[in-house]
Parts: sequence; structure tokens; C-alpha cells
Amino acid sequence: MDASDVGTDLKEVLIPADRLRERVAELAAQIDADYAGRELLLVGVLKGAVMIMADLARAMRLPVEMDWMAVSSYGSGTRSSGVVRILKDLDTDISGRHVLIVEDIVDSGLTLSWLVGNLRSRQPASLRLCVLLRKPAAARMDVDVAYTGFDIANEFVVGYGLDYAERYRNLPFIGTLAPHVYGGVEEAAGAGGPAEVSETGVDPPGELAGEQAGNTISDGER
Repeated sequence: MDASDVGTDLKEVLIPADRLRERVAELAAQIDADYAGRELLLVGVLKGAVMIMADLARAMRLPVEMDWMAVSSYGSGTRSSGVVRILKDLDTDISGRHVLIVEDIVDSGLTLSWLVGNLRSRQPASLRLCVLLRKPAAARMDVDVAYTGFDIANEFVVGYGLDYAERYRNLPFIGTLAPHVYGGVEEAAGAGGPAEVSETGVDPPGELAGEQAGNTISDGER
């Protein structure tokens, strides 16, 4: 699947597939170095993290285990209140384990802040967060992200696991969704020019997590 298959649904390709592969490989190398000599459990948040979780695990040289969670955030429309329920819990006991949460995007931070608190209460040896995308302008909760792929502007993005109404997840790149698709309007500050995207360096290992306002909230609202 490529941009031509979705016609005018996309405003632009924000991060091409080859740049995503490069950045995921860089993140994998940093995680390998930071967790050398330790057993690591990757926890992916369904459904948006499927692509980044799979590619990150394959790019790592360190043997890892994987598990998944699914959460739902209550809210109206495409916005979340941050009130969360677990739809699928972990199959693994994380007590005493080194755990890395893998997410597609951090937006307001409400749901993933709750999720991190929940997992921390299970007494892992360490708990950190790796996210592919981060929207600093949309943050409503201070979230400590250990590994970040890209900072992006506060636009509605799809592809590489991110969806709108369960569509566009299988695009191999990150693109901005045209406002006519979801009934939105162009932001004055963003009209007429490309969306902002910047690669971020790896932060010092920390503990916490994320979301995406504008996208469907069934994926943990982000």
C-alpha cells in the first residue's frame, strides 16, 4: 500500500518509510546498549504499536520477550478524558522484570500516564517508555519518555499502525490526514506549509508514557 492507494485522503507524507526504518534501527541500537546484560520485556499497546513493536524487536540484537495490553479511554468524539479501562491485560507477571513500554505516539499523555502508573504498581525492576512519535504542543500531562523517534506538530497523523476509524494502519509511512476525511479544519498556523517533524535524540533512561488527540481513542487515546 502507498500514498496513491488512498488518493486525496492524505495531505502529505510526513515521515517516509525509509526514514522510519533508519530511526527504528537507531532506537534499537540505543536500547540494546542500555539493557546489555539484562533480560528485557517489551510491552506493546494495541493496536497502534503493532508496527513499531515488531520492527523494533527485529532490529534489536538483545534477546527480548514480548507481551501486549489493550486499553480504552472514555471520552467524547476523538478526545479522551483519560479515564481508562483495561481491555486486554498482560499475560506476564512483570514483578522484578525490566519492562519497556512501546507506543506509537504520545499526545496529551493522559492514558499512558495512567498505564505507567498501573504497571509501576506491579513492582517491575524498571519501567521505561519508547515512543515513535511525540506531539509536544498537545501535552496535557508531563510524561517521561526514555526513547523518542520523532517530534511532530499537532496534526492528525496516520500510517505505520496509526489509524482513523481503523483505516490507514497498513500505510508504510507516517502521513497527515486531510481534514475533509475526519471533518476537521486546517489550523491557521499550519495552512499552506508542510507539517513540522524533527528527530529527537535519545533521552536519558527514565520512567513514564503517552497518546494522540484527533485519532480514534480506542487505542488508548495516547
